[in-house]
Amino acid sequence: MCPNCRAFVTTSDKVCPYCDAQMGPRAIEQRSPSDVLGGLIPSVRFITVMILLLNGALFLADTLSPQSGITAMGASIPWPLMQMQGQWWRLITAGFLHGGVLHIMMNSWVLFDLGAEVEQIYGASRLIVFYFVTTITGFMTSSYFGHFSVGSSAGIFGLIGAMLAFGVFDQSALAAQVKALYMRWVIYGLVMSFIPGVDFWAHIGGLAGGFVAGWLASTPRARLMWKETLLKALAGVSLALTALAFGMLYLAISRA
Repeated sequence: MCPNCRAFVTTSDKVCPYCDAQMGPRAIEQRSPSDVLGGLIPSVRFITVMILLLNGALFLADTLSPQSGITAMGASIPWPLMQMQGQWWRLITAGFLHGGVLHIMMNSWVLFDLGAEVEQIYGASRLIVFYFVTTITGFMTSSYFGHFSVGSSAGIFGLIGAMLAFGVFDQSALAAQVKALYMRWVIYGLVMSFIPGVDFWAHIGGLAGGFVAGWLASTPRARLMWKETLLKALAGVSLALTALAFGMLYLAISRA
């Protein structure tokens, strides 16, 4: 597949016949120089692993120090209360916190594979934007319906929504396979969302946000290369706002 326009090409093509992009060597012919720590963290999972490490670090900090206030001050809360207190950062920080060992293990297991697939199809910048935006849309929906909630499943459902958008709007054989696979993911995920204690509305908000974000961003196209600069900028803004949200969380904990 051409890395620029996503058209299928042969292994002998040096230039894409559709968009004239230069074709690099196949992965089997060249070890990726961007693998981290000598290949311990594959480049295709780098962003995903960073999210998992942050989730794990926050979970350990909260577990080892139950009185730290991380979950209490970082969880999503009902909208009138959040709006009244001006605690906007909760819509972001809630997506990196978890309520127990089983909760974080299940979410991490799904995110490890799902994040890599999104990064392969869409690229790192889009993955960052999708996870950030859909964490917010998921917890905004949850908060609107009066829930107290934490967990990365809002962002996970957002990534599922983005993959479903690729399957629906991209005209390729790969997209048809992705659509069939992720329609099953959606069905399984929504059925599990009815389990008592699971935040159904965070999942719905994340899924809807991811589908819209995937449709708007789309995969890289030669005729839409202006999007790449924009999405890299949006990814930077997403990272900056996430860092700011955790800074606000730290200040709120220190003042409590």
